[in-house]
Amino acid sequence: METEGYKNPSMPIEYRVRDLIGRMSLKEKIGQMTMPFPPATAALRDGSVGGVNAGRGPCHSAPVKDWADKADELQQAALQSRLGIPLILGVDAVHGHNNAYGTTIFPHNVGLGATRDAELIRRIGAATALEARAGGINYTFAPCVAVVKDLRWNRCYESYSEVPEIVGKMASIITGLQGLPPAEHTKGHPFVAGRNNVIACAKHFVGDGGTEGGKNEGDTRISNDKLEMVHMAPYLDCISQNVCTVMASFSSYNGQKMHSNKFLLTDVLKNKLGFKGFVISDWEGIDKLKENENPEGADYRVCAALGINAGIDMVLGPRDVVKFQDDLMSLVEAGEVPISRINDAVERILRVKFAAGIFEHPFSDRSLLDLVGCKLHREIAREAVRKSLVLLKNGKDPEKPLLPLDKNARKILVAGTHADDLGYQCGAWTVRWIGDSGRTTIGTTILDAIKQTVGPETEVIFEQCPSVDTLSAHDFAFAIVAVGETPYAEYISSKTELVIPSDLADMICSVADRVPTLLALITGRPIELKPEMLEKIDALVAAWLPGTEGNGITDVVFGDYDFVGRLPVSWFKRLDQLPMDPGAASYDPLFPFGFGLTYNAKMKTNSI
Repeated sequence: METEGYKNPSMPIEYRVRDLIGRMSLKEKIGQMTMPFPPATAALRDGSVGGVNAGRGPCHSAPVKDWADKADELQQAALQSRLGIPLILGVDAVHGHNNAYGTTIFPHNVGLGATRDAELIRRIGAATALEARAGGINYTFAPCVAVVKDLRWNRCYESYSEVPEIVGKMASIITGLQGLPPAEHTKGHPFVAGRNNVIACAKHFVGDGGTEGGKNEGDTRISNDKLEMVHMAPYLDCISQNVCTVMASFSSYNGQKMHSNKFLLTDVLKNKLGFKGFVISDWEGIDKLKENENPEGADYRVCAALGINAGIDMVLGPRDVVKFQDDLMSLVEAGEVPISRINDAVERILRVKFAAGIFEHPFSDRSLLDLVGCKLHREIAREAVRKSLVLLKNGKDPEKPLLPLDKNARKILVAGTHADDLGYQCGAWTVRWIGDSGRTTIGTTILDAIKQTVGPETEVIFEQCPSVDTLSAHDFAFAIVAVGETPYAEYISSKTELVIPSDLADMICSVADRVPTLLALITGRPIELKPEMLEKIDALVAAWLPGTEGNGITDVVFGDYDFVGRLPVSWFKRLDQLPMDPGAASYDPLFPFGFGLTYNAKMKTNSI
């Protein structure tokens, strides 16, 4: 029996797309354009969804094997639909396959930007893809290629840098996630190398890092030239690597929400830049086009018309899936959304599905389960931590540096809220969206790493906030104090004061008054550092949000490796200096963009 055209993998992708779309009803086409949380099995069997946001997993803290079971269950139901179209299963695998328990958690993007190492970032992408595919996940909503311009933005740890050239360089993660296209592959066309790779998503198009005041989902008010040179530039690198999807930003550009901006989504991204993959909305991004005018919920006859006509191809998480689909069908039947626009959207979605080989391999690959959190991947993460660290101060007297620390010191003090908290060390998007504190997954805290690094005769004393009696002992060779931000994501826990809390600042000063002190900052961005505290401490390291491999920190501070990280963003003196522009005459940072000390050289700075 001859294989149906679209099911025949030997046929060209464009032939398969045309063949399948010619067999589809309007209802099935709109189904392909919809990506909710896992729906009822009946909705999968009747072709009502084209993808699933699988980020919640089968349950909280589930291991990857359970993710694979759930993914296969979803795919099995979808394959029972009339046309047997498999699902795109997406998650925010933004620093590893971070939703599942026991996976390798890499540093967040701001730390990776400090490495300037595109090949390392590619390897991180490849490792992430393997761990995701082990759990049946074939799509990640990553990378974020925002160019952060105001550190008050709550998502700035998702940005690689304030400089577009660095962000574009770090887009090498796409090749890691999707695989390396052959030289003859057409630029802008989706590409996924095989079962060991996943569909990538460049986000959030465009200008999300440039909103006024750093407001999340705010308005980026700049000229077209500046938008193109700064915020759009990294997307050129993504398209040149054949990124499969692009996510629209919640934010607005000069007052118009990106989800309804036809000029930028269609005229520029799709037509001018030649992007042939699909554009996906952000979660409930369609709903937000008009939700403020209707507190009871979105008017999809307005929202869907605006978003779909603007160029949104797949809708991630409409709040009311049935109403969205019914209203979109009605809009098409009334001619308010042209059927040509629907066909274009579905062609783009199917093109990605065929390119990714999902029709041939819809299920999880259980042979990859042994790679989840494996030694090789954790070594890559450890290398990333090492290279992300930025040395900001080393010694009150440059001729008498504190670092590297002595592994065989008789007695050392470890203190701070972040010294023995894996959840804080990893930050948000780790098992839970908002993150958490404590032993949330498998990994090595800074305290664990210190104990593994020092000599057998070294006594390690840990007190989160050292007592007066402890500090009065006067017999510590040095102290390592780790403090920073608690996890936050998107609009949750919005922070307006980027400072070390006063009680922690007092503790740091109290320790530094008595013991030579290394302060390690575990943060997703620069924070305000008071001059009196800076004067008291002996050494300062920006460790960003390093992930599960705390040994990467001890590798460097104890001298097995030198510091190579350089600031990916400018470090302000005071909050009222934000936003900072390295090219402005008023530029007066505490530490300039590109700053970073080393053991072997006095300083390196201002280098992309």
